[in-house]
Formats: sequence, structure tokens, C-alpha cells
Amino acid sequence: MNIKELQNLTVKQLQEKATELGISEYIGLKKQELIKLILDFKVEKEETVYATGVLEVLPDGYGFLRFSNYSYLPGPDDIYVSHSQIKRFRLKTGHEISGQIRPPKDKEKFFALLRVESINGIQPDDARGLVVFDNLTPLYPEELIKLETDVKSNSTRIIDMLSPIGKGQRGLIVAQPKTGKTILLQKIANA
Repeated sequence: MNIKELQNLTVKQLQEKATELGISEYIGLKKQELIKLILDFKVEKEETVYATGVLEVLPDGYGFLRFSNYSYLPGPDDIYVSHSQIKRFRLKTGHEISGQIRPPKDKEKFFALLRVESINGIQPDDARGLVVFDNLTPLYPEELIKLETDVKSNSTRIIDMLSPIGKGQRGLIVAQPKTGKTILLQKIANA
């Protein structure tokens, strides 16, 4: 069972599922608390439970899997990720992690990630060798786009002289309303 299946259900559907499983102490619980109650029950029955979430690494070195259903905010059904797993797989905040989870032990409050099965959709061993984004080599434009195609068009000629555009480059045109931005973009597109 995947925790995502429970998160996609409404509170009413979760209450029906709790009744179906024989759980009676769900009245007055919030959605996240109800999900945690159902997960506790499933784990007691020795069912394997999986979770997929976005990692948030805290300053202490450990982290939590947060979920888009709750706008990545902390909640009682967050999944704890240990410091050793973060270090072993070189995990960073923002990585999407999937894996098997285990119930909280004696003094623990949260479910914990037992085994990492995928990082950003690829196997953990393959993800370990990926280069960090900050260390990637940037590629700069090498070929110029010539905008001046018509002798009568001064605006594209001025762009070529003042701020030439290369292939793969982005630009931003900022001007007051009704000054001809759209016409300028049309001339650039026709070049």
C-alpha cells in the first residue's frame, strides 16, 4: 500500500475505510491524523507500506518527506529520513524520494523511511553518481541570431548593435504600455 492512495481520499472516504478496517476511534480527527491512524493499523497487520515525498533536510542533518497534498508543510504523517541515509545517498532538499516505511519505535513520533527505492525516479546507486547542479558546466551561446533582415526596420538593427542575441539565450523586454513591445516581438519572430 502507498501512503499517496490514502492522501488522495477525502475525510469521508478515510472514515469509511477506518470503519471497514475495524477502527472506531476516528471521530473528530483531522485528515492527516486519520491517515496516521490507518497506517498504524496497516503496519500492525504486517502490511508493507510505501511512501513518495519531497525531502526537506533540517539543519540537524536529518530530514522529513513532505507531501504536495499539504503544500509541503509539516504534519503528523510526515516520514522521518535518518542522517545516515541522507549522507549515504547524498540526498538534498527537494529530492523526490520513494521507499518502504516502518512504524515509529518506542519513543519515536513519526514513521521512518526503512529503505530508499528511488531518488528523483532513478535507482539510488545511479543517483549517487549525478553531478550537483551548482557544479554543472554552463554552455554559452556560440551562434549569433541576425535580426536585421529588412533595411527599413531600425528596431531590430538597434537590437543587433546594442544587445545581440545568441541561440539559446533568453531576453526580457520591459517597457511602458502602448509603446510597441508586441510589434518588436513580431519583428524578432519574423527575423
